[in-house]
This record gives sequence, C-alpha cells and structure tokens, in this order.
Amino acid sequence: MKITHFKCRVVAVPVVEPLADGPPGSLGPTREFVTLEMGTDEGIEGIGFTNCGTALSHALKVAVERLAQLSMGENPLRHEAVIAKLRAAAGGAGPGGIFMTALAAIDIAMWDIRGKALNQTVCELAGGHRERVPVYASGALMRQFSLDQVVKSAVRLKEKGWKQMKTQLGGPTVVPPEREVERIKLIREAVGDDIDLMCDINQLWSVHRAIDIGRRIESVHLYWLEDPTTHDDYAGLARINAETAMPIAAGECVYGMVPFRHLIEARSIDIVMIDIFRAGGVTGWMKIAAMAEAFNLPVVSHVAPELQVHLVAACPNGLTVEYMPWSVELFEEVPVMEQGEIAVPKKPGFGLKFDQKALQRYSVG
Repeated sequence: MKITHFKCRVVAVPVVEPLADGPPGSLGPTREFVTLEMGTDEGIEGIGFTNCGTALSHALKVAVERLAQLSMGENPLRHEAVIAKLRAAAGGAGPGGIFMTALAAIDIAMWDIRGKALNQTVCELAGGHRERVPVYASGALMRQFSLDQVVKSAVRLKEKGWKQMKTQLGGPTVVPPEREVERIKLIREAVGDDIDLMCDINQLWSVHRAIDIGRRIESVHLYWLEDPTTHDDYAGLARINAETAMPIAAGECVYGMVPFRHLIEARSIDIVMIDIFRAGGVTGWMKIAAMAEAFNLPVVSHVAPELQVHLVAACPNGLTVEYMPWSVELFEEVPVMEQGEIAVPKKPGFGLKFDQKALQRYSVG
C-alpha cells in the first residue's frame, strides 16, 4: 500500500456550546482547524485534523501539506518509518511547535487508514482495553461567565445526565482569593456531591496562590485541579502537588514525550493530560500513556473527543475523556454521551466521516 494523494484545508468552524445550551464562551465567532484527507493506491482514505490557534492556521496548513507531500509513495502501515522520515526532513524544527501539530494530522490519518485496511477500530489496534469510557462536559462553565450563568449551566448539565464536568477559576485580572473560593463552593453546592467536578486554572496562578487557594477549597473535593501554574514549572507544580490534597492534572500544553518524563519524574502531577495534536498524533499519545502507566498514573485526553475516545479506551490507565465539542461540526456523526459515558465507534479506523458540505461551507483556505 502506498500514499498517493491528499487534500488539505483550513476550516473556520462556528463556536457553539451545545452541552448546557449556554453562551459559547469564545474569544471569537469561529475556531479554525486544518483538515487532511489522505488517499492510497488501494482506494482506502484516511482522515486527520489538527489545530494550533487561528493566527497560525494557514502556516500550519502549509506544514501539513509539506509533510504530506514527503509521505507520498510511503506505506502508511509502516507509520514509524514515515514518522522517522518526516522528523529527519524537519531537522531542528522539532520535536515541538508547529512541526508536531502538523505531524499529528499525518499520523492520525495513517492510523485511520490502518484501521480501515485491517477492518479494526483504532481502539482495537491500540490495545482495545474497553469499549466505553467515562466522559466529562467541558466548555460550558467558563470563567468569563457570571456565577449565575455557571450555576445555571452546571445544573442543566446534571439534568442532561452528565456525571462529570469541568469549570474554571483564575482570570486575566487577579481577584481576591475569597471570591475564587466562593465561586467554586457555590458550583459544588449547585451540582451536589455525586458529580465529579474538575477545575481548570489554565496556568493563571502563581505557585503561592495555587497553594493558598488550593488549601481553602479542599472541602469542595475536586476530581482534579488542572494546570494551576505554568506548565513547564515542574518544581512549582511538584510543590503545589505536595502541599495540597486534591489531585493535580497537567500536560495539555506539552509537546512530545520528553517533557512528560520530566513532569512525571518530578512527581509534578497525579493525572497525565495528553493533547493528541501536541503529542504528534496517536503514535506519540500511546507512548506517553504507556510511560504514565509505568509510573502508576492515569491518563486523560484534551479536546478532540471523537478521536481520543479510542485512545483513552485502548489503554488500561485511561481515566476519562474531555468532551469539548469544538470539532464536532467537522463530521457527519460523532460519539455522544450516554449515562455519563461515551462509546467507541464500531466502524473501522476512527469511525468518522468528514461532513463535506460543512468543510466546503466553512473553508477559509
């Protein structure tokens, strides 16, 4: 089998918040993705997509196209060989940044091809540990919303059957710790103790502030506190982890395996969060998950639930899937939450099909 052709687009998907029927909570009306359709001489086509932020979307598209061109004539079933070729061609551009996010689209498409060629799901190919995994609602309880709106949306999520959900604290301006504490406590009161409640800080707190507020909200019993300070301050994260009771999650901003090794060896985190695009695709994701397993740590996903349900379900230390519905508009059909869980699609590969009308409608280059 050989890769023979591809098509790449930048699409600007409208920002929506369908989980709690609330405001979208975005900095703009659209969110951009780079899509990839990669075909072979045996008629099998794989799909992939990636993103890195609107300002660099067209640069990312060029990077994906150049890597896809270098993949022409290669066997997509030998994905490690293809990756080695692309890494060598990129030279000093890796292992992070735009190279890794571009590589992700190629790798994802190759895994989709492999699944279709072997008539197996990506989950089965990657380990097939289980067919359903827990899933949590993300994006409906944003920091820019009023407390009244967040409480209303949290209650709505519970009414719709969500058993796990994530909110945010922190912000562009520093507010008194008492207000941060009050906000998270009122959200907990609104949903009750039977809901797994996570909280994302998005790296906005100092180490001292994270320890101070973290100790004050221990009674809230967070499922995890996410990215409480700068993602590459391994020592700072380790200090927060040691001096607060709640589990610390981080990793969504990390590129490749080596920084995860530093995070884990420093005991900076309790829960390893992997972004499939910054990991370089499925191949990198599964290697990071295996490393986390060796340290007895669970892994969770960041965005792209329609892809990452396969990966969290595939590995024995998969904990839960983030359901951030940013990319659902790209596809004809995606997995949905049922009784707090999400099922792995049964069709080969990722079990996904791009909505061609949507791609054409939202294409911006």
